[in-house]
Amino acid sequence: MNGTRRDHALMIPGGPPDRAAPLRLLVFNAQHSSAERARRQTDWIAAEATADIAVVTEVGPGPGGDALTSALARHGYRLVLVPRSRDRDYQTILASRDVGLTSVPSGISDLPHRAPAASLTVDGQQVGLLGLYVPSRGPRDRRNEDKRAFQAAVAQALPGFLAGFDGPVIVAGDLNVVEPGHQPHYPVFGGWEYDFYRSFAVAGLADAYRARHPAQADHSWYGRGGNGYRFDHAFITSQHVILVRDCGYLQEPRLQGLTDHAALIMTLEQAGGLR
Repeated sequence: MNGTRRDHALMIPGGPPDRAAPLRLLVFNAQHSSAERARRQTDWIAAEATADIAVVTEVGPGPGGDALTSALARHGYRLVLVPRSRDRDYQTILASRDVGLTSVPSGISDLPHRAPAASLTVDGQQVGLLGLYVPSRGPRDRRNEDKRAFQAAVAQALPGFLAGFDGPVIVAGDLNVVEPGHQPHYPVFGGWEYDFYRSFAVAGLADAYRARHPAQADHSWYGRGGNGYRFDHAFITSQHVILVRDCGYLQEPRLQGLTDHAALIMTLEQAGGLR
């Protein structure tokens, strides 16, 4: 599986127009939902998040994933990019309401169904988008093997992916790592995991949430003991971080039992500013 367009289902029931309004991107972890919960998740996304673009992670390959993509389309997400996993692994999907979205290679060779990439057409400007769902630490017999391999593939591919676009590039999803200096500090994370977070800055990306909230501690996932972690992230090319109007977390889907993650919303200045 090489992650190119033929490995994706792309539903296009009509060409979306250009737009001249703030651009809102949603990151939502589906927590391998059932079909019934997937429909409730998309009801919330459509009613509450009002996002133009959605990056949905931890999508199951079975009925729950099928229900989620179908429900997104019914709720007005006219372009839905669904990578195909041949080993029944979790997927990341990209969806758009009225922004042109075309599948492009991500350059990520390991578990590419967790890392779909697209070129967006926003007010005539091409914008890069890469969705990510990093594996968790995994079972004891394969502890960290998949996570390390995927992180290495992403870090290696990022510079080349960014080089393919003249305009902004957005990378967003569930990284299953926290930033260095995360509050509270958790000794379980190793230097190799912090290095993965740092690889985004090395490639030329800025953490949109941290750019808007330099000193604030916020969390997107909570363990059984109530400990909070900021696992879900949105990055944008450093020279375009000035376009980020806001970036923050919505706890409602987690508190309502739709998923075990908060949603992340990033709002960019109106499309004309992306030129």
